[in-house]
Amino acid sequence: MHAILNVIHWNIDPVIFEIGSFGLRYYALCFLAAFVVSYVLMLQVFKKEGKTQELLDQLSIYIFLGTLIGARLGHCLFYEFDYYVQHPLEMILPFRMNNGNFELTGFQGLASHGGALGILTGLFLFSRKTKTDFIWIADRLVLVVPLAGAFVRLGNFFNSEIIGLPSSLPWAVVFEKHDMVPRHPGQLYEAIAYVIIFFIMWSMYRKNAKPKAGYFFGIFLVLLFGARFFLEFFKENQEAFENSMKFNMGQLLSIPFMLVGLYLIFRKPKDSKK
Repeated sequence: MHAILNVIHWNIDPVIFEIGSFGLRYYALCFLAAFVVSYVLMLQVFKKEGKTQELLDQLSIYIFLGTLIGARLGHCLFYEFDYYVQHPLEMILPFRMNNGNFELTGFQGLASHGGALGILTGLFLFSRKTKTDFIWIADRLVLVVPLAGAFVRLGNFFNSEIIGLPSSLPWAVVFEKHDMVPRHPGQLYEAIAYVIIFFIMWSMYRKNAKPKAGYFFGIFLVLLFGARFFLEFFKENQEAFENSMKFNMGQLLSIPFMLVGLYLIFRKPKDSKK
């Protein structure tokens, strides 16, 4: 990476090293770091509130699977529905047949909104399996989700994906894998926003570990998806069909999450029993 004429040129190889057909990518490391750091922080929360590490281990499995499955299906259904409705197996298989030839593709395309829905589904299944209150778990899990999201967006930056709109700002980045146009580093904007949200949530929890049920969850939904809605104005649309829309898919999908968050924040305490 080098700076020329107040513009940052970014052309790093997303693959750290390759051994045969296996390649270790920065994105994979960021994804792994997201789960490891989240686990360590959640372990502190569980110990503080008298929950066992075994319960956290079970929760981690549900969250990991929910995140991957939800993010993958979210991308396929929200952004490339026309293609994947014709090739449904490619939603879940990391390869495809191209003109009769086997092609290893990996899982190209993960949507954060789908990941959010996957996490909520995982939480629901976990709460039923372990007889743990859904809202209690949600209020604690959202303390670390923003930090995990920051790691994922850092991985997107290494991949030179989810790029921003053209910009003349001094910190604009030229993603040479796409073109030579200076752009907003949208991935870093989101990563920074999520780190700030993490510190806000963590500070709130340390000051008030037992708020109204659903309050932390609501604050999280409003802050994170509000930031996502706003920062979409600095990013290129991910798919061509979004170009004719006033608000892109990421913004439209953020609105329901924000509305649910507002409800959880302002609902009366007696509703918490429902």
